[in-house]
Amino acid sequence: MRFGVKTVPQHTTWGEMLDVWRAADDIELFESAWNWDHFYPLTGDFHGANFEAWTMLAAVAQATRRIRVGCQVTGMIYRHPAVLANMAATVDIISGGRLELGLGAGWNQMETDAYGIPLYPLGERFDRFDEGVEAIVALLTQETTTLAGRYIQLTDAHCEPKPIQQPHPPIVIGGRGPKRTLRAVARWAQQWNVIGAPAEWPALKDTLLGHCAALGRDPAEITCSVNVRIDPAKGIGPAVEEAAVYKELGVDLVIVNLPQPFRVDVLEPLAEALAPLA
Repeated sequence: MRFGVKTVPQHTTWGEMLDVWRAADDIELFESAWNWDHFYPLTGDFHGANFEAWTMLAAVAQATRRIRVGCQVTGMIYRHPAVLANMAATVDIISGGRLELGLGAGWNQMETDAYGIPLYPLGERFDRFDEGVEAIVALLTQETTTLAGRYIQLTDAHCEPKPIQQPHPPIVIGGRGPKRTLRAVARWAQQWNVIGAPAEWPALKDTLLGHCAALGRDPAEITCSVNVRIDPAKGIGPAVEEAAVYKELGVDLVIVNLPQPFRVDVLEPLAEALAPLA
Protein backbone atom coordinates (compact mmCIF):
# COMPACT_ATOMS: atom_id res chain seq x y z
CA MET A 1 0.00 0.00 0.00
CA ARG A 2 1.13 3.54 -0.79
CA PHE A 3 0.37 6.79 1.01
CA GLY A 4 -0.23 10.46 0.40
CA VAL A 5 -1.39 13.42 2.45
CA LYS A 6 -4.01 16.08 1.82
CA THR A 7 -4.31 19.58 3.24
CA VAL A 8 -7.59 21.33 2.51
CA PRO A 9 -6.64 24.97 1.83
CA GLN A 10 -9.38 26.53 3.98
CA HIS A 11 -9.09 28.51 7.23
CA THR A 12 -5.30 28.39 7.10
CA THR A 13 -2.27 30.35 5.99
CA TRP A 14 0.07 29.85 3.09
CA GLY A 15 2.98 29.42 5.47
CA GLU A 16 1.30 26.60 7.42
CA MET A 17 0.46 24.70 4.25
CA LEU A 18 3.87 25.20 2.69
CA ASP A 19 5.62 23.96 5.83
CA VAL A 20 3.56 20.76 5.82
CA TRP A 21 4.13 20.04 2.11
CA ARG A 22 7.87 20.62 2.46
CA ALA A 23 8.01 18.35 5.50
CA ALA A 24 6.04 15.63 3.68
CA ASP A 25 8.47 16.00 0.78
CA ASP A 26 11.24 14.88 3.14
CA ILE A 27 9.38 11.72 4.29
CA GLU A 28 9.77 9.00 1.69
CA LEU A 29 6.63 7.10 2.75
CA PHE A 30 4.43 9.90 1.43
CA GLU A 31 4.42 9.70 -2.35
CA SER A 32 1.95 12.52 -3.03
CA ALA A 33 0.36 15.62 -1.53
CA TRP A 34 -3.03 17.06 -2.47
CA ASN A 35 -5.24 20.09 -2.12
CA TRP A 36 -8.81 20.69 -3.33
CA ASP A 37 -10.47 22.89 -5.94
CA HIS A 38 -12.89 25.18 -4.13
CA PHE A 39 -13.22 28.93 -3.78
CA TYR A 40 -15.16 28.93 -0.52
CA PRO A 41 -14.50 26.90 2.64
CA LEU A 42 -16.74 23.85 2.98
CA THR A 43 -16.86 23.87 6.78
CA GLY A 44 -16.96 26.57 9.43
CA ASP A 45 -17.20 30.15 8.19
CA PHE A 46 -18.14 29.88 4.52
CA HIS A 47 -16.78 33.39 3.98
CA GLY A 48 -13.39 32.55 5.49
CA ALA A 49 -10.05 32.07 3.75
CA ASN A 50 -9.64 29.46 1.01
CA PHE A 51 -6.70 29.33 -1.42
CA GLU A 52 -7.12 28.72 -5.15
CA ALA A 53 -5.93 25.26 -6.14
CA TRP A 54 -3.82 25.60 -9.25
CA THR A 55 -1.80 28.68 -8.39
CA MET A 56 -1.01 26.90 -5.14
CA LEU A 57 0.08 23.75 -7.02
CA ALA A 58 2.49 25.77 -9.16
CA ALA A 59 4.01 27.30 -6.02
CA VAL A 60 4.42 24.03 -4.09
CA ALA A 61 5.77 22.34 -7.22
CA GLN A 62 8.60 24.87 -7.17
CA ALA A 63 9.06 24.57 -3.41
CA THR A 64 9.37 20.75 -3.29
CA ARG A 65 11.72 18.29 -4.96
CA ARG A 66 10.27 14.75 -4.81
CA ILE A 67 6.66 14.45 -3.75
CA ARG A 68 3.98 14.25 -6.43
CA VAL A 69 1.44 17.09 -6.37
CA GLY A 70 -2.22 17.13 -7.30
CA CYS A 71 -5.64 18.67 -6.85
CA GLN A 72 -8.35 16.38 -5.56
CA VAL A 73 -10.09 17.13 -7.83
CA THR A 74 -10.37 19.98 -10.34
CA GLY A 75 -13.95 21.00 -11.10
CA MET A 76 -14.32 20.90 -14.88
CA ILE A 77 -17.02 23.59 -14.78
CA TYR A 78 -14.61 26.18 -13.37
CA ARG A 79 -12.12 26.40 -16.24
CA HIS A 80 -12.33 25.80 -19.96
CA PRO A 81 -10.68 22.43 -20.67
CA ALA A 82 -8.23 23.96 -23.15
CA VAL A 83 -7.10 26.45 -20.51
CA LEU A 84 -6.82 23.65 -17.94
CA ALA A 85 -4.70 21.58 -20.33
CA ASN A 86 -2.21 24.43 -20.64
CA MET A 87 -2.18 24.90 -16.87
CA ALA A 88 -1.52 21.19 -16.36
CA ALA A 89 1.34 21.13 -18.87
CA THR A 90 2.94 24.14 -17.21
CA VAL A 91 2.67 22.75 -13.66
CA ASP A 92 4.04 19.40 -14.81
CA ILE A 93 7.07 21.18 -16.24
CA ILE A 94 7.53 23.34 -13.13
CA SER A 95 7.39 20.22 -10.95
CA GLY A 96 9.84 18.27 -13.09
CA GLY A 97 7.14 15.76 -14.05
CA ARG A 98 5.38 15.28 -10.69
CA LEU A 99 1.81 16.36 -11.48
CA GLU A 100 -1.22 14.17 -10.83
CA LEU A 101 -4.04 15.62 -12.96
CA GLY A 102 -7.16 15.37 -10.81
CA LEU A 103 -10.47 15.91 -12.63
CA GLY A 104 -14.12 15.90 -11.60
CA ALA A 105 -17.40 17.20 -12.96
CA GLY A 106 -17.97 19.80 -10.21
CA TRP A 107 -20.88 20.09 -7.82
CA ASN A 108 -20.79 23.10 -5.47
CA GLN A 109 -23.98 25.14 -5.80
CA MET A 110 -22.84 27.82 -3.34
CA GLU A 111 -19.75 28.65 -5.37
CA THR A 112 -21.39 28.58 -8.76
CA ASP A 113 -24.28 30.77 -7.59
CA ALA A 114 -21.90 33.28 -6.02
CA TYR A 115 -19.64 33.51 -9.07
CA GLY A 116 -22.26 33.23 -11.77
CA ILE A 117 -20.80 29.97 -13.09
CA PRO A 118 -23.43 27.67 -14.60
CA LEU A 119 -23.98 24.45 -12.67
CA TYR A 120 -25.55 22.46 -15.47
CA PRO A 121 -28.07 19.67 -14.89
CA LEU A 122 -26.32 16.48 -13.90
CA GLY A 123 -26.59 14.74 -17.26
CA GLU A 124 -25.25 17.74 -19.17
CA ARG A 125 -22.53 18.26 -16.58
CA PHE A 126 -21.21 14.77 -17.21
CA ASP A 127 -21.52 15.15 -20.97
CA ARG A 128 -19.39 18.27 -20.67
CA PHE A 129 -16.98 16.43 -18.38
CA ASP A 130 -16.50 13.61 -20.89
CA GLU A 131 -15.83 16.07 -23.71
CA GLY A 132 -13.53 18.07 -21.46
CA VAL A 133 -11.38 15.07 -20.57
CA GLU A 134 -11.20 14.12 -24.26
CA ALA A 135 -10.07 17.64 -25.12
CA ILE A 136 -7.45 17.75 -22.36
CA VAL A 137 -5.93 14.39 -23.34
CA ALA A 138 -5.83 15.42 -27.00
CA LEU A 139 -4.19 18.76 -26.28
CA LEU A 140 -1.57 17.20 -24.03
CA THR A 141 -0.65 14.46 -26.50
CA GLN A 142 -1.23 15.74 -30.05
CA GLU A 143 0.60 18.38 -32.03
CA THR A 144 -2.72 19.98 -32.98
CA THR A 145 -6.25 19.19 -31.88
CA THR A 146 -9.52 19.68 -33.70
CA LEU A 147 -12.63 18.68 -31.78
CA ALA A 148 -16.18 19.29 -32.93
CA GLY A 149 -18.01 18.38 -29.78
CA ARG A 150 -21.42 19.43 -28.63
CA TYR A 151 -19.91 21.69 -25.97
CA ILE A 152 -16.19 21.89 -26.78
CA GLN A 153 -14.97 23.10 -30.16
CA LEU A 154 -11.26 23.22 -30.91
CA THR A 155 -9.76 24.09 -34.30
CA ASP A 156 -6.09 23.26 -34.93
CA ALA A 157 -5.50 24.01 -31.26
CA HIS A 158 -1.98 23.89 -29.80
CA CYS A 159 -0.83 23.23 -26.25
CA GLU A 160 2.89 23.91 -26.05
CA PRO A 161 5.16 23.10 -24.43
CA LYS A 162 3.99 19.58 -23.76
CA PRO A 163 4.19 18.13 -20.24
CA ILE A 164 7.25 16.17 -19.18
CA GLN A 165 5.24 13.04 -18.36
CA GLN A 166 4.31 11.06 -21.43
CA PRO A 167 1.86 10.52 -22.89
CA HIS A 168 0.44 12.93 -20.26
CA PRO A 169 0.36 13.35 -16.48
CA PRO A 170 -1.69 10.60 -14.81
CA ILE A 171 -5.39 11.45 -14.84
CA VAL A 172 -7.09 11.07 -11.50
CA ILE A 173 -10.89 11.00 -11.63
CA GLY A 174 -12.68 11.39 -8.34
CA GLY A 175 -16.21 10.24 -7.58
CA ARG A 176 -18.49 7.31 -7.00
CA GLY A 177 -21.35 7.68 -9.47
CA PRO A 178 -21.91 4.16 -10.83
CA LYS A 179 -23.06 5.09 -14.33
CA ARG A 180 -21.14 8.13 -15.52
CA THR A 181 -18.21 8.68 -13.14
CA LEU A 182 -17.00 5.09 -12.97
CA ARG A 183 -17.42 4.70 -16.71
CA ALA A 184 -15.25 7.78 -17.21
CA VAL A 185 -12.67 6.27 -14.84
CA ALA A 186 -12.60 3.08 -16.90
CA ARG A 187 -12.18 5.08 -20.10
CA TRP A 188 -9.65 7.72 -19.12
CA ALA A 189 -8.14 7.45 -15.65
CA GLN A 190 -4.84 6.18 -14.34
CA GLN A 191 -6.16 6.67 -10.80
CA TRP A 192 -9.63 6.50 -9.29
CA ASN A 193 -10.26 8.29 -6.01
CA VAL A 194 -13.32 7.80 -3.86
CA ILE A 195 -14.38 9.27 -0.52
CA GLY A 196 -16.62 7.08 1.59
CA ALA A 197 -16.61 4.19 4.05
CA PRO A 198 -14.74 0.88 3.69
CA ALA A 199 -18.01 -1.06 3.64
CA GLU A 200 -19.06 0.80 0.47
CA TRP A 201 -15.84 0.31 -1.45
CA PRO A 202 -16.10 -3.31 -2.70
CA ALA A 203 -19.40 -2.70 -4.52
CA LEU A 204 -17.99 0.43 -6.17
CA LYS A 205 -14.88 -1.48 -7.27
CA ASP A 206 -17.05 -4.23 -8.75
CA THR A 207 -18.94 -1.61 -10.75
CA LEU A 208 -15.66 -0.18 -12.02
CA LEU A 209 -14.52 -3.66 -13.04
CA GLY A 210 -17.73 -4.06 -15.03
CA HIS A 211 -17.09 -0.82 -16.92
CA CYS A 212 -13.49 -1.87 -17.58
CA ALA A 213 -14.66 -5.18 -19.02
CA ALA A 214 -17.19 -3.44 -21.26
CA LEU A 215 -14.55 -1.04 -22.59
CA GLY A 216 -11.74 -3.59 -22.86
CA ARG A 217 -9.64 -1.77 -20.25
CA ASP A 218 -7.22 -3.60 -18.00
CA PRO A 219 -8.23 -2.57 -14.44
CA ALA A 220 -4.66 -3.16 -13.28
CA GLU A 221 -3.80 0.06 -15.11
CA ILE A 222 -5.92 2.06 -12.64
CA THR A 223 -4.62 2.91 -9.16
CA CYS A 224 -7.46 2.74 -6.64
CA SER A 225 -7.16 5.42 -3.97
CA VAL A 226 -9.29 6.43 -0.99
CA ASN A 227 -9.26 9.21 1.58
CA VAL A 228 -8.88 8.60 5.30
CA ARG A 229 -9.42 11.50 7.68
CA ILE A 230 -7.62 12.08 10.95
CA ASP A 231 -10.09 13.15 13.62
CA PRO A 232 -8.15 15.66 15.75
CA ALA A 233 -10.09 14.54 18.82
CA LYS A 234 -9.01 10.91 18.37
CA GLY A 235 -5.51 11.17 16.96
CA ILE A 236 -3.90 9.09 14.24
CA GLY A 237 -4.82 5.64 15.58
CA PRO A 238 -8.31 5.27 14.07
CA ALA A 239 -7.07 6.58 10.70
CA VAL A 240 -4.30 3.98 10.64
CA GLU A 241 -6.80 1.26 11.54
CA GLU A 242 -9.06 2.36 8.68
CA ALA A 243 -6.09 2.30 6.31
CA ALA A 244 -5.42 -1.29 7.37
CA VAL A 245 -9.01 -2.23 6.52
CA TYR A 246 -8.62 -0.68 3.08
CA LYS A 247 -5.40 -2.64 2.55
CA GLU A 248 -7.29 -5.89 3.17
CA LEU A 249 -9.89 -4.77 0.61
CA GLY A 250 -7.22 -4.25 -2.04
CA VAL A 251 -6.93 -0.45 -2.12
CA ASP A 252 -3.63 0.72 -3.61
CA LEU A 253 -3.25 4.23 -2.21
CA VAL A 254 -4.52 5.88 0.98
CA ILE A 255 -4.52 9.66 1.11
CA VAL A 256 -4.60 10.90 4.69
CA ASN A 257 -6.51 14.13 5.26
CA LEU A 258 -4.50 16.01 7.84
CA PRO A 259 -6.30 17.79 10.69
CA GLN A 260 -6.36 21.54 11.13
CA PRO A 261 -4.55 23.53 12.28
CA PHE A 262 -1.85 21.96 10.11
CA ARG A 263 1.22 20.92 12.08
CA VAL A 264 4.48 19.54 10.78
CA ASP A 265 5.00 17.40 13.88
CA VAL A 266 2.11 15.06 13.02
CA LEU A 267 3.87 13.74 9.92
CA GLU A 268 6.69 11.66 11.42
CA PRO A 269 4.43 9.79 13.89
CA LEU A 270 1.91 9.24 11.12
CA ALA A 271 4.55 7.82 8.79
CA GLU A 272 5.86 5.52 11.52
CA ALA A 273 2.37 4.21 12.24
CA LEU A 274 1.60 3.62 8.56
CA ALA A 275 4.95 2.07 7.64
CA PRO A 276 3.95 -1.54 8.52
CA LEU A 277 1.16 -1.29 5.93
CA ALA A 278 3.46 -0.11 3.14
